[in-house]
Amino acid sequence: MINKIRGKVRQRKPDSVLLDVNGLCYEVLLPPMVAKALDAAHPDDEGVELVTYHYLQIEPSRGAPVLIGFLNEVEKEFFEQFITVSGIGPKAACRALSAPFSEIADAIDRGDAAFLKTLPGIGEQRAREIIAKLQGKVGKFGLIQDRDVRCAPLVNEDIKEEALDVLLQLQYKKKEAEEMIKKAITKNSNLNTCEDILNEVYKGAVNKHRDTLP
Repeated sequence: MINKIRGKVRQRKPDSVLLDVNGLCYEVLLPPMVAKALDAAHPDDEGVELVTYHYLQIEPSRGAPVLIGFLNEVEKEFFEQFITVSGIGPKAACRALSAPFSEIADAIDRGDAAFLKTLPGIGEQRAREIIAKLQGKVGKFGLIQDRDVRCAPLVNEDIKEEALDVLLQLQYKKKEAEEMIKKAITKNSNLNTCEDILNEVYKGAVNKHRDTLP
């Protein structure tokens, strides 16, 4: 059982991270909120340490070990409470935790099904089942200080790659271009094409230039 893992980030994906641990690379799935917090805390792909939930996913032709990562034991404990709800498996719970854990816990405690329905994969019936199972049991998780961490709006990865290619052709460095795209998407969630992203990037560059003028 792997309870904790420490290594150097080799690759970041929207829903996971590849960690190099003394030459062995492990893929660790990340809830969206954990991925966002990890980006903020470790922007330079330095060494990171994650608390992990380790389980065996059984499929018809094979069994595959799966690691899901968290920043601390309290986040992992909240996840473990979440998967006690009937019909919510580890991977479904991992995808659903796209809002601050403290806000999800608060919504459960208040019986706010409307908020829970905004989580990926959580419909009306499942939201009510979550409340019925966990209401009154998750109060301490409302104290997690993660409300200042927000998940970036979801934008098609192909569109982001297309915008990145354009910026690279315009002689921007890759890291700089990726940061410009990230800021554009965070500022405007209604970006549906490569042109939309580049227009938002341009607006940000213009505003930054104006701010530097005397």
